[in-house]
Amino acid sequence: MTKSDTIIELKKQKIVAVIRGNTKEEGLQASIACIKGGIKAIEIAYTNQYAGQIIKELVDLYQDDQSVCIGAGTVLDAVTARDAILAGANYVVSPSFHAETAKMCNLYSTPYIPGCITLTEITTALEAGSEIIKLFPGSALSPSYISAVKAPIPQVSVMVTGGVGLNNIPQWFAAGADAVGIGGELNKLASQGDFDRISEIAQQYVTLR
Repeated sequence: MTKSDTIIELKKQKIVAVIRGNTKEEGLQASIACIKGGIKAIEIAYTNQYAGQIIKELVDLYQDDQSVCIGAGTVLDAVTARDAILAGANYVVSPSFHAETAKMCNLYSTPYIPGCITLTEITTALEAGSEIIKLFPGSALSPSYISAVKAPIPQVSVMVTGGVGLNNIPQWFAAGADAVGIGGELNKLASQGDFDRISEIAQQYVTLR
């Protein structure tokens, strides 16, 4: 999947499942459950020490399904970004902007989605080549913030993460969010081993995009 293909697919999917998990199996099965439920954009967080292995297994498992988009999350540095990309990650997400990580992703022609909240952070990310920024934490903002940002920077694409759920996704999309990241409820169920329920909730999210 090329860089442009990935960006197009993320905007098409609209909902990204941010999967953490305490073990390799937990992260892997939660991801598979989300995909079964229709959420095919998965972000594997590097808070899980097996993130690279999970990414590789998912990429191998769904190599014939071009609608499945596997990315890496909570990437704090360029070394981790390279590890994720070599494992097969289609995109890299950080909680904040990191210049060296942006350079590494550009080197491998991989979309870099950094966490931003101010106009200064957003424009810095755009200057570094990011085509999508992660508005984070969404729980600290209201949907109207997107309209305020897009007034002076209409070309920015926004993925909102943090505090996004079934109850407020319609408001975020109506305000102009290109995508949203979800995870809290899914990861709680994963820790309980309730993967069937994850698939059911994923189906509910898909109806809202």
